[in-house]
Amino acid sequence: MSEISFDDFMAVDIRVGTITRAEDFPEARKPAIKLWVDFGAEIGEKKSSAQITAHYTPERLVGKQVMGVVNFPPRQIGPVRSEVLILGLHDADGGIVLVGPDQGVTNGERLC
Repeated sequence: MSEISFDDFMAVDIRVGTITRAEDFPEARKPAIKLWVDFGAEIGEKKSSAQITAHYTPERLVGKQVMGVVNFPPRQIGPVRSEVLILGLHDADGGIVLVGPDQGVTNGERLC
């Protein structure tokens, strides 16, 4: 694995946000959920989709805080324009577990 500088790391803008809305995404090629995430006053609400159906349902996601990269360019995923990359980790079975704070923090706080 190649090393990066601290400046390279700081160029990736990772913020915390709260999921305000979540819906099934039946048009996706792989099972996914559409997400709307509030990243606070500076960034606002951003839309994304995530292949997280192994562990989550839309109803369970609303109100959950997650980490996301907010400075990637938008990406078209079928009919959804994804504006943020929500971060997650693969579990032992290949499902994705979302990354978020273990205590409530203000939406928009940057990873430090």
